[in-house]
Amino acid sequence: MTTTAATAEGSGAHPRFAEALRELGLGDLLPQVRRFPEATRTATEAAAAIGCELSQICKSLIFAAWGSPLLERSRELGGGVPVLVLMDGASRVDLELVREELGADKVTRAKVDVVRETTGYAIGGVPPFGHKTRTRVLADRSLLEHDVVWAAAGTPYTVFPMAPRDLVTHADGTLVDVRERTS
Repeated sequence: MTTTAATAEGSGAHPRFAEALRELGLGDLLPQVRRFPEATRTATEAAAAIGCELSQICKSLIFAAWGSPLLERSRELGGGVPVLVLMDGASRVDLELVREELGADKVTRAKVDVVRETTGYAIGGVPPFGHKTRTRVLADRSLLEHDVVWAAAGTPYTVFPMAPRDLVTHADGTLVDVRERTS
């Protein structure tokens, strides 16, 4: 699978995400967006298409939390309050660690419709910021192990590069340790 560099006018990034980049003063990233001829819905597919390490992919995962004093209860959608977790592509999220971090009673993966309603994007293309609604963001420290990570640009066909600290800052994320540990 090959990638192509895009122009600012035709970056291939989702229009909402392209606008979010401009609003954040990051419009210069638009020409760096890479578009794939086929969807890359998994971190493994994206890493193979880019030619980078799996851990250099930044996954944007939406979870649902119940009973957390840190989250706005009014945002609860019948399926918990949406929470975005940014995780390196080689790792899995430990739901118990997320639950502890939020002080929640329970944390589960969000349903497909909640992901779309919260972010405005389809699973496989959720970017780390530029969402339809403001969401609490937890960013795993493992992302900081790289100079550059690649994240979805709003579609399963597009990604963009960014320094991890900048990505976490623009996502308004809190650095945490929520990576599942292998024994």
